[in-house]
Amino acid sequence: MVITKTGVKHLHHAALEFDIGIYFEANGHGTVLFSETYHQVATATMTTTSSSSSSPILAWLPKLINPAVGDALSDLLFVDLLLRHFGWTLDDWATKLYTDLPSRQLKVKVQDRSIIVCNDNETQALAPPALQPALDQAMRTLGGPARAFVRPSGTENVVRIYAEASTRALADQLATQAAQIVHETCEGVGPLPKI
Repeated sequence: MVITKTGVKHLHHAALEFDIGIYFEANGHGTVLFSETYHQVATATMTTTSSSSSSPILAWLPKLINPAVGDALSDLLFVDLLLRHFGWTLDDWATKLYTDLPSRQLKVKVQDRSIIVCNDNETQALAPPALQPALDQAMRTLGGPARAFVRPSGTENVVRIYAEASTRALADQLATQAAQIVHETCEGVGPLPKI
């Protein structure tokens, strides 16, 4: 797994590094990319296996996915193919792949967003110096799985906050704490956001 900056242009570039590159954003943008090597292996598999083998699934995958636009209908057919291939139900799909943690996104108005500097994939705040240690402390106090990160908006003087935790209440609590931290350490303007 690779974490990149927000934006399809960053996600797409990172996905090109893999034979099967899957990327997505919370807003629904994303798709699946297949490398030239993948196509060569899939073609070779099709010509050397019998039609009763499950190996031809390799060649079918790129035909069901639209890498240009990430078409939702073709993605649905892709999921149906995988469910049939693995003998899974929709419940299996929802529970066997990963655990989706509740999350909350907020934004805090600041005087000057340029004082916030993040690492390359925007998961750690490098400046102001007090920001990341305070966020780390807030995550530790929740116990269990919890993470929060912040990044300056690319278009307005706000700091965007993302928080997730094991329950909705804890995700909301972490987001609220992160907003307070940003407001105090990054020259917040106006009232804090409310959930």
